[in-house]
Amino acid sequence: MITETAVLTANNEENEKILSRAAEIIRSGGLVAFPTETVYGLGASALDADAAAKIYAAKGRPSDNPLIIHLAKASDAAKYAYVTDAYEKLAGAFMPGPLTVIMKKKENIPDTVTGGLDSVAVRVPSNPAARRLIELAGVPIAAPSANLSGKPSPTSAAHVTEDLNGRVDMIIDGGSTQIGLESTIIKLDCEKPTLLRPGRVTLEQLTDLFGEVALDKAVTQKLTFGERPLAPGMKYRHYAPSAPLTLVDGTDEDFIGYVIGKSGDGVAVIACDEDKERLINAGFMPENVLTLGARADVVSHAASLFALLRTCDERNFTNLYAKLPAREGLSLALYNRIIKAAGYNVITVTRK
Repeated sequence: MITETAVLTANNEENEKILSRAAEIIRSGGLVAFPTETVYGLGASALDADAAAKIYAAKGRPSDNPLIIHLAKASDAAKYAYVTDAYEKLAGAFMPGPLTVIMKKKENIPDTVTGGLDSVAVRVPSNPAARRLIELAGVPIAAPSANLSGKPSPTSAAHVTEDLNGRVDMIIDGGSTQIGLESTIIKLDCEKPTLLRPGRVTLEQLTDLFGEVALDKAVTQKLTFGERPLAPGMKYRHYAPSAPLTLVDGTDEDFIGYVIGKSGDGVAVIACDEDKERLINAGFMPENVLTLGARADVVSHAASLFALLRTCDERNFTNLYAKLPAREGLSLALYNRIIKAAGYNVITVTRK
């Protein structure tokens, strides 16, 4: 297969041609990688079981890992799921945007899309090109992140090309994504709203809306053998760089003091801007210190994380170290992604 790559520009007429061509591929059962505000998605018709199966094959994705269906507008969810007042509340507050809602599915959504579950995950992306693609396709688009299964999610078209060139029909290049982490996932078809995956819409925001929101254990803990994932990204190792990643649980000073003793050829540190000079002075090569942004700028950390993990692979580092993030606000989403990337390899350090 030869993958067509099309670049979106400021020319609306040309963009419409690109998106129309992509929509035809979707309707015909093909695969299109497209930008959203979170990460790039790998899309196929959510009403076509065979097309959805192609997503799993292209990514090397386990078939019990459910997909998210992307809609052009929040009201379309009623066509594919049994919507509730809670959904309407969420839609009014956060859609379009980086929020995915899980509800009981209707029969028109194939089991291939839902990993055999009786529920379906729906979201409305805020990226205009993504929504226009869905409108032109005339069908909901099932789309996980557009990467090989287990690798860091793609935040640019170049990342998609690196993983999936020749495996998909078309890649739409819409530049770098804004948020850089996948959408928040909340499950509604249970006793009380439950957060399954944290993202830009935070647990605190959801709690403000509902009064009480449960936190699924898979957000911070590894699922055991035989436990079935309730949403994308809950069970299998994700976001993993090639080199082993160790997370350091401690204060900023604990972290810096620990990694300074680890400097050497092939050893890299993912740190904050404020730490770079100190690490270089302690013996790290400048190219072995990758920074997420200023310490207080968690939004920048989120936007940078996956790209930095891919940079680590490009530079063939042998060992990686990073500080374990906090478990509040947007930092909870970073915690969730990086602890999976590390394979839950965490050490606790306390300065004496």
